[in-house]
Amino acid sequence: MNPYTQLVSNFSNAVKAGRSLPLGGIPNAARPTLKPDAPKVLFFAPHPDDETIIGGLALRVLREGPWNVIDVAVTQGSKKERQAERLVELKAACDYLGFGLIQTAPNGLEKVTPATRAKDPEYWSGMVQVVRKILVEQKPRAIFFPHVLDWNGTHIGVHHLVMDALKAEPSFECFLVETEFWGQMPNPNLMIELSELDVSDLVAATSFHVGEVKRNPYHLLIPAWMQDNVRRGAELVGGQGGAAPQFMFGQLFRLGRWRNGSAEWFKSQFLPASQNAASLFQ
Repeated sequence: MNPYTQLVSNFSNAVKAGRSLPLGGIPNAARPTLKPDAPKVLFFAPHPDDETIIGGLALRVLREGPWNVIDVAVTQGSKKERQAERLVELKAACDYLGFGLIQTAPNGLEKVTPATRAKDPEYWSGMVQVVRKILVEQKPRAIFFPHVLDWNGTHIGVHHLVMDALKAEPSFECFLVETEFWGQMPNPNLMIELSELDVSDLVAATSFHVGEVKRNPYHLLIPAWMQDNVRRGAELVGGQGGAAPQFMFGQLFRLGRWRNGSAEWFKSQFLPASQNAASLFQ
């Protein structure tokens, strides 16, 4: 008898059982009391739901800082008939976690892609100014945005949009956190540990994006994805052949700083649950 059959079956049964759980409508998760002068973190989300799927480090900074984490809704999706509804879902998801929310435009920005950047520089420049204004007004200590190879056109577009906005303000300084979702990052330098509570709250928050997860219940696969991140991160961040940290769930990032008009990236490190996540940005 294969001793691993029950293990695999348990994984499968857990996901099947998850399909009967509620979508949204869950009482808000516990959140800390923020001081008026708490440092700000801006999470530039290409789509509504990115803030919950790849928001593990942002959630830890909110809870452990505690810092003021604000989601910047760069777009509200490409389907115009869903944009208003997706904003309602996004507000509920952010409220569940305790994230603030900023819209870039009443229905979000449109055509945030590398093709627009290349073919319509005037239109692109207008979007860059929107992001530049948000950076100047909010003065974040750290910003989150996708890495340049994150496969999805809007994710890659948001990377360039944020970098172009930073270049438009050469004196601006902040910490940089590149995220990954659709395309794996080739050079992460940070793997963070996430607790069962953090992961369950991210899954619950993702379920508030009801229209999306009804189409594809990807929220139920977040725990498995975060376990695979630990497999990858043990080698990519820790080095080939190194001892793997005893994390059950993790996410990968590239951490650095924007200073003097350019990015400088830090040495590789693991962030266990026992270490305050805000210490990364001191």
